[in-house]
Amino acid sequence: MEQFQDVLLSVWQEACRHIEIGEATANIAPMLVRHIPVEQVLVRRIDSVRSGLETVAVGHIGAPSPNRKVGQAANLPSKQQNAQPQSSPANARTECSPAELESLLGWCRHRRVARSVGGEWAARDLPLSRLVLGPGRGDVLVGPLGDSDGHCGLLILVAPSGHGFDSAHADLVHLLLEPFSVAFENDLRLREMAALREAAEADKRSLLTKLGRKEIGEKIVGVESGLRAVVDRVELVARSDAPVLIFGETGTGKELIARAIHNRSARRHGPFDRVNCGAIPPELIDSQLFGHERGAFTGAVEGRRGWFERADGGTLFLDEIGELPPAAQVRMLRILQDGWMERVGGEKPINVDVRIVAATHRDLASMVAEGQFREDLWYRIAVFPIVLPPLRERREDIGQLALHFAERAATRFGLAPVAPTAEDLALLAGYSWPGNVRELAAVIDRAAILGDGKRLEVATALGVGTVPPTSHDHDHIPSGPIRSGRTSPRPMSRWGGSASGTIVASPTEIGSLDDAIRRHIEAALRLTHGCVEGRKGAAAMLQINPHTLRAKMRKLGIQWASFRDNDNGSA
Repeated sequence: MEQFQDVLLSVWQEACRHIEIGEATANIAPMLVRHIPVEQVLVRRIDSVRSGLETVAVGHIGAPSPNRKVGQAANLPSKQQNAQPQSSPANARTECSPAELESLLGWCRHRRVARSVGGEWAARDLPLSRLVLGPGRGDVLVGPLGDSDGHCGLLILVAPSGHGFDSAHADLVHLLLEPFSVAFENDLRLREMAALREAAEADKRSLLTKLGRKEIGEKIVGVESGLRAVVDRVELVARSDAPVLIFGETGTGKELIARAIHNRSARRHGPFDRVNCGAIPPELIDSQLFGHERGAFTGAVEGRRGWFERADGGTLFLDEIGELPPAAQVRMLRILQDGWMERVGGEKPINVDVRIVAATHRDLASMVAEGQFREDLWYRIAVFPIVLPPLRERREDIGQLALHFAERAATRFGLAPVAPTAEDLALLAGYSWPGNVRELAAVIDRAAILGDGKRLEVATALGVGTVPPTSHDHDHIPSGPIRSGRTSPRPMSRWGGSASGTIVASPTEIGSLDDAIRRHIEAALRLTHGCVEGRKGAAAMLQINPHTLRAKMRKLGIQWASFRDNDNGSA
């Protein structure tokens, strides 16, 4: 078809130039009038799910003059020659019966061009009334678009009244099917991407609402006051790939600082993965961190990438790194030295490019001195230490934090935003916050729920009471800070506040916190006869995760086996 080479080249250029098929069809339609008598060019998509035809592009050329011969260029005003895309005409969608749709799809698989002459189809299995838009049309040429496996569409050319198509016109339409199919499939991919983007945005908005946030990145409160020195160190180290070790008590926001380091680094477009080293059982630590090959151990039915491989090109945040067992410390040391590792049961070394940010609330220097943590690994991870101050040492941030958490709680729980009052801030500033920022967030959430969007019930959320203690009040166990030898100046908080009245204790009577936790866990193990997991296990009794309980037992040197079959309660 040498006579069609010029028009085919122009059609291909327009089909590949525009990302939307509506614009491409509008520009292609006027090119065809020199070779075929056409008044309207339609592109319709076969909707198999809803059983119908959807118009995705319309190109109007306009009716030719009565004296013009078939195939002669139309002498039309410029406004008429420029086809206008009509993405959604009034009857853009046409319903089809299941039988008609099945017949249409079957015809599309044969990749043929069908022609109607005077309203009669050469292929009688096509529903003519379902294909064209509006009554009173002339001859029609129809060809299938897309591939034979799906994504089917139709290219429809309608001749003006008084003109008809011949076999040469059908041959031209057959040649047009390929460029129009490319434009059709590109437009389909564009629609799918738009739908996926819209779904992702909806999921993002839903997740942010549940988390009570307005953006994905968590806001750091206190950058101009209590955390100014910390943020300065974050800005300083983020530009490099040096390992960072973050020290801080539980609830001070170590993960938030680790994310800030990642987001300010050159790896910000890579993954950020968090691993709680203390929550992984010792027998699974190698598999979780370094991955395993199929058949490496019982139950390894397929290979699995570990956390180091998943974080390749990004940052791996190792929380509570002090809980790592010695064997895992050795394997991690090699990764930090040369970037190579092996999966469990594997023989092929794997190179990973991962930045390590570790965190702990423990005194790793003392653990190194006692032989509980490898000295060489300590030197590798502690290249740039960052110390997070507890909330009690940056009380100037409590007001900003309370307002931030109040706004987050309003978004999260669908309440009216309410700011804390001066009385609320005074109560919050007078508390010692052993749980740090995490505890403050929980208190504000509780206060927002209790206030029901009208106010913040901070006093109730802190559990402040005004009943003075008496000598007969032996059942009351304070949960707030115990002050040695003097009267506490604040009322008791049943969720961790202070107490009004006198509580006299000596350091020898109190003991260390680890001793108290150890006695509590051992009491639970005695009652459960050494059973950790299960509905009647110690973890369920203590209302904590079994992995967390095992981590605390390892830290405190508690052997669960010594409580097995021990019905009399002795260890």
